[in-house]
Amino acid sequence: MSIDRLVMAFAGAMVLLSLLLSQLASPWWLLLAAFVGVNLVQAAFTGFCPLARALKRLGAKSGAAF
Repeated sequence: MSIDRLVMAFAGAMVLLSLLLSQLASPWWLLLAAFVGVNLVQAAFTGFCPLARALKRLGAKSGAAF
């Protein structure tokens, strides 16, 4: 799996986890979904993604975006 797909899968999982936790524990967990969304938008414009850099260091193969 390429870094691009790993980043998208991780972001999607974090959003779903945030929604689940907001229903089960506290609505403050929606801030996690907001953080993920803001990070995705800034990565689209700047090309910088902390998760992509970490995955690259761990040896994941590069994709088209990262």
